[in-house]
Parts: sequence; C-alpha cells; structure tokens
Amino acid sequence: MTSVRQEPDTGRSPTYTGWKVVGASAGIWALQSMLWVQGFGNIAVELRSNFGWSVTLFSAAFTGTRVGAAILGPGIGVAIGKFGTKKILRFGAAIILVGFLGMSQIQTQWHFVLALSVAALGTGFAGFITITSALVQWFERKRAQALSMQTMGFAIGGFAGPLLVVAFGLFGWRWSLAGAGVLLFLSTWFAAEIVGIERSSSSEPNDGIIDEDQTTTKRAEGVSDTHFTVSQAVRTRAFWMVSLGHGSALIVVSAVIAHVALYLTEDRGFSASEAALIAGLVPVFQFFGTGLGGYFGDRINKRIIVIIAMCTHAAGLLLMTWIESPITIGAFVVMHGLAWGSRGPQMQAIRADYFGSTNFAGIMGWASIVALSGTVIGPLVAGVLADSTGDYRLGFTLIALLALAGNAFWAFASPPPKPAT
Repeated sequence: MTSVRQEPDTGRSPTYTGWKVVGASAGIWALQSMLWVQGFGNIAVELRSNFGWSVTLFSAAFTGTRVGAAILGPGIGVAIGKFGTKKILRFGAAIILVGFLGMSQIQTQWHFVLALSVAALGTGFAGFITITSALVQWFERKRAQALSMQTMGFAIGGFAGPLLVVAFGLFGWRWSLAGAGVLLFLSTWFAAEIVGIERSSSSEPNDGIIDEDQTTTKRAEGVSDTHFTVSQAVRTRAFWMVSLGHGSALIVVSAVIAHVALYLTEDRGFSASEAALIAGLVPVFQFFGTGLGGYFGDRINKRIIVIIAMCTHAAGLLLMTWIESPITIGAFVVMHGLAWGSRGPQMQAIRADYFGSTNFAGIMGWASIVALSGTVIGPLVAGVLADSTGDYRLGFTLIALLALAGNAFWAFASPPPKPAT
C-alpha cells in the first residue's frame, strides 16, 4: 500500500485557525473603530450641535472613559486567563449594548458621561487587549504581519466613519446610536466563537508551520520566544520604555481622534460632513501603512519603524496646524495615516517578541495603565488650550513636540535579558 504524504499546513494557508482569528478580530475592531474609537469625533460634533456642550467636556469624557478602561487592563488580563477569551468578549458585547442604548436616550451632560462610561467598559472587555492577546498566541514568525492585518480592520472602520454621519442625517442620532449598539453586540457575540479558540487546546503549530529543523524563532530584534511572567516583565527596563513610548504615540492619536473633526469644523470652516470625510481618509492611508509595517516588521528592527513613524506623526500635525492650506490638510492625512498604520502593530509585536505570548494579556493590561498617560494628555491638552486660546494651534503644536520627545523611550527600549530561572 502506498502511503500518501500529507503536506503540513503553512502560515499562508486560509485553513490555519490563526488566520481565521485575524479575520474575525479585524471585523470586531473595524466596527468598534467606525462606531466608537474613531467615530467618537463624529458623535462629538453631532452632540455639540444639538446641546452646545463645550469642547472641554468632550475632551474630559473621551479621556476619562479611556482612562477607566485602561485601569481595568490588569483585571481584564486576569479575567481572560480565568474565563477564556470567548466569555470575556461576549460579556463585553452585552455591556456595549447597554452603553449605546443609554447614549441614545441622553438628555444632560451627566447622562452622556454615564452612558459613555458604560460603553467604554464594554469595549474594554471586548476590545484591544482581548483580541490582541488572542491573536499573538497563534503567530511567532509572522506576528507583525498578523497584527498588521488585524489593524487593517481598524483602518477600514475608520474609513467607514462618515457612514455614521450619514445615519445621523437619515435616522437621527438617537436611533443611529441605538442601532450601532445592536450591531456591535451581535457582531462581537458571533465573532467570539472564532476569536475565542485557544491555541493551547489546538494541535496546530505556531504560524501553521511545521519546521523540525528550527525549534527557536529568531526575529529582527535578535530575541527568541522567551515567556516572562507579569511580575518578571514589569521589573525590566524594556517594559517601561515600551509602555511609555506607546503612551507618547497615543498623545497624537488620541488628540486627533477626539478633536480633528472639531478642529476642521471650528478652526478651518468645514461642515460636519466634510470634516467626517477628511477624517475618514486618514484610515485609508493607515490601511496602506499597516501593510508596509507588516512586511518590514518581520524583517527589520521594529523600533526603527516606530521612531520614523513618531517623527512623521509630529511633522504632519505641525504642517496642518501652521500652514493653513488644503495641501497641508492632505499632507497630514497621508502622513498621520501611514505613521499610525505602520507603527501601531509593531508596538504590540515588540511586547510579544520581548516577553512571549503566554502571559501577554496580563502584561498588556499593566502596560495599558502606563500608556494611558498619552490617552489622558493628548485630548485634554488639545481641548483645554482650544477653549482658552480660541483655536487649536498651541495645543496641537505642544502635542507634536511631546510625540517627538517620546522617541527617547524607544531608543532605550532594547530587548530585556532572559529572566532568571
């Protein structure tokens, strides 16, 4: 009898569960991006036009809810380890639904803040930490590529952001927010069936590649897959440098998410729909940036990519702020989008490369508390200075300079030594 040799599944095979996890998690992130993360600016413009609330209120609300979600990071990491990804995603989906239904009924500022806080709690459980920790366990050699493909979902959702403004016009903002909550709930609930598959319970190898001649995966940073515990990781210099460097990047990103639509309507005279369209173009270039980052991130030192991207973030913001021309707005859209897309996945890949995937959720949870410094600083600086000076020029300039200064953290974020056994 002639035996038939069965070819091993490869990382390129669509049958490999890891790629299915990439697709499902990208879908979750696409909708959260469109309706929540990058969609917040469109919601702020709509509510400001209806209620006349201050820019500072939206800045504080955006920042406060993100801070609350970040503080929950370590607890989310523990919960993932105890209950599993699927249950945590579905728990978060249910809370998201409650939060968005609450936002659809708001009448006062306090109602808005309360409903926003509930929605943020839900996206904390069903968002970044959960889907990223689910993904990194499936990949080693192609980790940057997989994370970049996941982030493409975030970019696609941002590009679709103007659809939320269209919905406001067609159905009114109350029905639109209620519908957004239902959509987020259903999509996350069903995607959890795939994202919640644990690689430890699967017979599939990392990346779907069986390579008997290579037992250790080497990466561009020259590190191998060493698995740190949470306590071991937080005692390294690398943990703090990467986390603070991530926070520096979030200074720009969070300020732009919270304020670019308000900046374009109030400082540059665009209508709400025009501002939403311009802001929606950023994710187009973010999409291309993730592709570039995914290709180079598995081939060269990821910190080089991050440092170049941080400089590009700052340069684009300064151009748009100080030279009032449609050309500089276009330059900002291109530069910010490419920088965001190429940089974001590398930061998560660096953490997984340095500390391993076994305790990634817990390590990422504690790192999110450190990184939230940028989430706090960016929107508050932009909002408070816009209210006090009458425009965004001073705030955006300071934010760009802080992002540039953050490159010092990445310069010192070298791989940690292996923990003592």
